[in-house]
Amino acid sequence: MTHLVRRILAPEFGAHGVHSRGRAAIGSGTVRLDNWWRAPAATTAGLLVFLLYGGFRAFQQQYFFADERYLTPFYSPCVSLGCASEPGSAHFGMFLPDNPLIPYAALSLPFLLGFRLTCYYYRKAYYRSIWLAPAACAVPEPHATYTGETRLPLILQNVHRYFFYVALLVSLVNTYDAIVAFKHPTDGFVVGVGNIVLLVNVALLWCYTVSCHSCRHVTGGRLKHFSKHPVRYWLWTKVSALNTRHMLFAWVTLGTLVLTDLYIALVAAGTVTDLRLVG
Repeated sequence: MTHLVRRILAPEFGAHGVHSRGRAAIGSGTVRLDNWWRAPAATTAGLLVFLLYGGFRAFQQQYFFADERYLTPFYSPCVSLGCASEPGSAHFGMFLPDNPLIPYAALSLPFLLGFRLTCYYYRKAYYRSIWLAPAACAVPEPHATYTGETRLPLILQNVHRYFFYVALLVSLVNTYDAIVAFKHPTDGFVVGVGNIVLLVNVALLWCYTVSCHSCRHVTGGRLKHFSKHPVRYWLWTKVSALNTRHMLFAWVTLGTLVLTDLYIALVAAGTVTDLRLVG
């Protein structure tokens, strides 16, 4: 049976990876009898919804600052001259030109998008759903050749480790935004539903960021003897535990980013009133 499967699915079984001489030879459209297309279709839909919503909000350039203290993560840090329309939203100054083609958070958005696009889980997600390489087991690919991540543009996936360090900085900025949101310019210390929304979002963003494979390598990579590095070993075990849920955090944070931004936008537009719990 094993020999038969090898002959059907991998005629070049002796070759490996990008050095294989050909693709899997499956004569029919697929040998799958189940609805294998549901998972890649759902993944494609989820990613497209987030990209469309995020793109719209990034270039809408309004309803990004609410109650004089809530800054949506889609506009953080707000460094455009256009941030002057919402006093208090620019925590780190304004130095980018106000242009409808330049997002107010242009300083961070490209790096965050790069971090997500090169993430090990997201690679798996869009390789299998959008790029269909492979769409599913025993489903032929639409590509005649396979070079993996050895050529342009996919070789650029290797910069993921550098995007990770920028993502850490942005997570610190988001944490700062969530903390300063407890202070209202006239009412002093207050706690509203928006504060809880921001805190939950930033906590989950930290879970996604530090559960990254690059973080796991930073904490425990290149060590030959864990016993000689007890602190790094302890960090590595904690990151490894989070790493097992990296896919979960990847999807959850897409949802919390949208919900956080939507809540702040609705409050800023006057559609929803932020309920104050303290102050």
